[in-house]
Amino acid sequence: MIQLQGIEREFRVGDEFVHALDDVTLDLPSGDYISVMGPSGSGKSTLLNVLGLLDRPDAGTYRLEETETVGLPEERRAELRRNYIGFVFQAFHLVPRLSAADNIGLPMLLAGVGPHERQQRVGEVLTSLDLAERSQHRPNQLSGGQRQRVAIGRAIVMRPRLLLADEPTGNLDQQSGGDVVALLEKLNGDGITLVVVTHDPAVGRRARRRINMLDGRIVGDRNHDALT
Repeated sequence: MIQLQGIEREFRVGDEFVHALDDVTLDLPSGDYISVMGPSGSGKSTLLNVLGLLDRPDAGTYRLEETETVGLPEERRAELRRNYIGFVFQAFHLVPRLSAADNIGLPMLLAGVGPHERQQRVGEVLTSLDLAERSQHRPNQLSGGQRQRVAIGRAIVMRPRLLLADEPTGNLDQQSGGDVVALLEKLNGDGITLVVVTHDPAVGRRARRRINMLDGRIVGDRNHDALT
């Protein structure tokens, strides 16, 4: 599904250049479940932004579903993001004035999906996430775990093939974090390719494949047959 080859990304900070990604090569088959770990500044979030087509590398190639993405115009990259990729963030990024149902349905509204289909698919997602009774609650009326479930619902309502989660348990207590990880793993079991960036070793160890980064490079890539 995903092939990165020789990816480079530099940023200018003051008078210096920071090598955020340094010759990153990665193959990610459909349905894989990987965690990405490493110290702050190691390139984890930059890698996630490149995978999500939010950032364009300075060099290298990125093939998504057999499409080379690096040289594509932004409109085509936005189309691929909409059709293939879902995002889950530590800070939820929900719209405060919208209900849980409307937050989940927002990507479909922006994509021009009709109201009937939008209502049906939002209802299915709310039920699958055990949020039906909270559908009309606004974010400030929900717990942290419920808000993250709404954010996951928004990420999957367009039925993406790839789900990118950046510190999805970082703002949650242990119980809520465990519930969110279990939900992400269920989605992976249903066929979604899952990439989780985390500082939490317990979360990182759950992935079947674990990638470690340091100074913009992949310094470890291990496969495991089962969750531990």
